[in-house]
Amino acid sequence: MALYHVRMDVSLPDDLDPAERETLVSTERRYCHELQSAGKWPHIWRIVGAYSNISIFDVDSPTELHDILWGLPLFRYMVVTVTPLSKHPSDILSD
Repeated sequence: MALYHVRMDVSLPDDLDPAERETLVSTERRYCHELQSAGKWPHIWRIVGAYSNISIFDVDSPTELHDILWGLPLFRYMVVTVTPLSKHPSDILSD
């Protein structure tokens, strides 16, 4: 398994139809919940004052993360920044 720190900044168009917006947001929420339940998206934090989040993904490969991110219903409205993570040698809680 590989861990990734992912920042997602969402920018929905002002003229997006409200019904389409609601559909996209609710579909995104369900997809996120499915990935959390599967252990692929173990952490998500809101960035205060922005339509953004910081997330940790625990996936088998960069390709799997790519597929997950491209599957996000809001992906086309996001700027996504991915940082691969590795265990720090001074972390006393590491396995």
